[in-house]
Amino acid sequence: MGLTLGLLAACEEAGVSIPAPKAPKPKPVPVESERLATYYSQVQADLLARGLLRTDGGGPDTPFTPDMLARNFEQIAFYDEYVLDAGLERAAATPGQLRRWEGPVRVNLEFGPSVPESQRATDRETLAAYVPRLARVTGHPIRQTSGSANFHVLVMGANDRATLEKRLDVLLPNASPQTRALFTNAPRSIYCFVVAQASGSTPNAYTSAVALIRAEHPDLMRKSCLQEEIAQGLGLTNDSPRARPSIFNDDEEFALLTTHDEMLLGMLYDPRLAIGMSAEDARPVLYILAREQTGQGF
Repeated sequence: MGLTLGLLAACEEAGVSIPAPKAPKPKPVPVESERLATYYSQVQADLLARGLLRTDGGGPDTPFTPDMLARNFEQIAFYDEYVLDAGLERAAATPGQLRRWEGPVRVNLEFGPSVPESQRATDRETLAAYVPRLARVTGHPIRQTSGSANFHVLVMGANDRATLEKRLDVLLPNASPQTRALFTNAPRSIYCFVVAQASGSTPNAYTSAVALIRAEHPDLMRKSCLQEEIAQGLGLTNDSPRARPSIFNDDEEFALLTTHDEMLLGMLYDPRLAIGMSAEDARPVLYILAREQTGQGF
């Protein structure tokens, strides 16, 4: 808020009076963005009041066995949550093929003009701590960059729609109308999402990704979205109601990546699994990997 005074010193010469300038028209109130911010603050408060959005990563109350880990991996890595070019249509309950990145992943964080600097600083800190963690647990080259990126994380709000449209023209020039509509006019029940793309020659090897995080989220929900969407953009594309403790579960019990989820990522990028592998072919290997990840032998 500020008041700018310009050309207020009026003068009179030869009896000619210079009228005072008209007051500028007030800027329109960003109603949609304010409503969303209020709504998501209420959502976060409600979830926390119910003991959800946990940040402890699980504990004695959330045990899991190697067999459970292997089962969760199959559900999360071989199935899709949505059909990309069909808007919000749920994907068929049939397994696909293993997808992940072959080349290095270079993550860039972009903000819409409406995002205040204090919020940008918070999100930069989140990403700076998270990307090295992902590189460590996957053993895959993943780094943050401000230059040539192939994984773009857009933190933008309703007031940044014009900026978002321009970025989509560059980042997703061949996106279907349904995909563009998800970015520009998603229902408020969609907190955040990611679109990962593969090249035509290797359809199961990701080469680019674009995630959208709503700028209206309060800090914890925004951090949760950042962690989940980047992990999903690495190849863990689905959610499962049986995965626990995990962020890959729509029940919102856990806000942040858990040890269970780190194990899933380690399995995803293990060289004993191959891009394009079917769930049936991968299943015997999954049980070996799951036992290694949990430190339990046969």
